[in-house]
Amino acid sequence: MGRDDSLYRRLIDEGDAPDAPRRVLVEEQGDRAIITLCEPERLNVLSAPLVRQLRRAVADLTESPDIRTIILTGAGPGFSAGGDLQMMDTALGYLDAAEGTTDMWRWIRREFGAIARTIAGADTIFVAALNGPAAGVGLAWALTCDITLASDRAVIVPAFGRLGLLPEVGTTWALTRRLGYQGALSYFLRGEHLDAWQAKEIGLVQEVVDHDQLLAAADDWASRVAALPTHTTAMVKPLLRAGADASWHDALTLEEFAEPSCFSTQTFATAVRATMSRRGQ
Repeated sequence: MGRDDSLYRRLIDEGDAPDAPRRVLVEEQGDRAIITLCEPERLNVLSAPLVRQLRRAVADLTESPDIRTIILTGAGPGFSAGGDLQMMDTALGYLDAAEGTTDMWRWIRREFGAIARTIAGADTIFVAALNGPAAGVGLAWALTCDITLASDRAVIVPAFGRLGLLPEVGTTWALTRRLGYQGALSYFLRGEHLDAWQAKEIGLVQEVVDHDQLLAAADDWASRVAALPTHTTAMVKPLLRAGADASWHDALTLEEFAEPSCFSTQTFATAVRATMSRRGQ
């Protein structure tokens, strides 16, 4: 007979317990916010409290009309070591449960996947600031962000194969689009750690900076977002993400529908008239 209790319910209860430790810190600074994964003694592994707290923080901030950029980083020496081995060990004890592996599917889809979907689907610009090693689902979230920066101490850790697992939570999509099929497969088969500069060379991160300048560099990207009219960054994000999977003709059609909306904004009208004035027209 299989177990009739639920791993998913156990993890939800653990993550939402009133006495659960605080594993996610949020700091709002005007039009931007910093989310810090905070269990540095375990390299910010994805424990149930951390995942549940992160999911709520991401949802709350993306719903705010005032927050245009969210910076995601880690406390201490690591960004995230990925999955919590203690949680994985607990999950092994539920393989004979009534719902079998579908119970773990609920956690992966509704919690890990929900965070990735919010990052990708929100109009808010997400900047991942990799302060140290990034692995597993933590790395998946970083690659889902719109901009990924790395300190010179960052390390990309492709740990899937050694654990008998596969790329997860959107990582197959991210890797094949950055590296191509053969590049993604060789990345998986080698399983070699990549330092920040190697990650930049192959396109997994956009910028490498001195460790003590990481958050300042992320803030610079937030300032670039703030310098543009609100509607432009909000509209270009879904346009570019859709364009990544569209044919040339479909991408052109998406642009043709989006661009006329921008013509109706006061920002565009002011810019046109200011330019004409400078040219004496």
